[in-house]
Amino acid sequence: MRKTLFAIAAGLSLIAAGAALSQTPAQKASVEAAKSTGVVGEMGDGFLGFVSGSGDASLSAAVAAINAGRAALYAQTAAKTGVTVEAAGQATARQLYGRIPAGQWYKPLGGGWTRK
Repeated sequence: MRKTLFAIAAGLSLIAAGAALSQTPAQKASVEAAKSTGVVGEMGDGFLGFVSGSGDASLSAAVAAINAGRAALYAQTAAKTGVTVEAAGQATARQLYGRIPAGQWYKPLGGGWTRK
C-alpha cells in the first residue's frame, strides 16, 4: 500500500510538472481543448482516450505523444517504487479523476465513459 501511495504521488508530481517531454505545447493545448469539448478523456489506466471517434490526425498524434510520455513516467515510477507499470498508471488515474473539471469525461477501469 505504501508503495502504491508513493507511486501515486510520484506519478502526479511528474504529470503536474509537465514531465511528459515527448509532447509539444501545441499538442498539450490541442488535447486540453479536446478534453473541454468532450472528444478526449482520462481513462482508468492513466492514459488519455477518445470518448468517441479518433479525432483528426494531429489530435491523434497529440494524444499518442502525451500517452507515450505518461508511459515513460509510469515505467520510471514503477522502477523506483517496486509497483507494476500498470499499478502506477491506475493509481495516478484515480487521483487525476479528482482534478477533472465538471463537464469533462473519464472512463474508470471496467466502466464506460462518464461525464463529471
